[in-house]
Amino acid sequence: MRIAAKLGLFAGGVLFGTAGIRILSSRDAKKVYTHATAAVLRAKEDVMTTVTTLRENCGDILADAKAINEERAAAACEEIADTAEEPAAEPAEA
Repeated sequence: MRIAAKLGLFAGGVLFGTAGIRILSSRDAKKVYTHATAAVLRAKEDVMTTVTTLRENCGDILADAKAINEERAAAACEEIADTAEEPAAEPAEA
């Protein structure tokens, strides 16, 4: 490739890069960035609302599960106490 062609490609790249930077820093681009950031913040708020609801539901489920286990343990203790209070059968005399 000739040197002139290489220099032309380099100059075109610099020009394109400079124009790209100007486009990215323009007022219109800043509006796009602002709207995109606002959309991300709204999405984050929705996700956090869902997470909060899920955490509350998980807490309720955990509390209900603990209550069920406590009721089962109490019932098991009562059953053991009932069997211990029953009189033992008298052995048959031989």
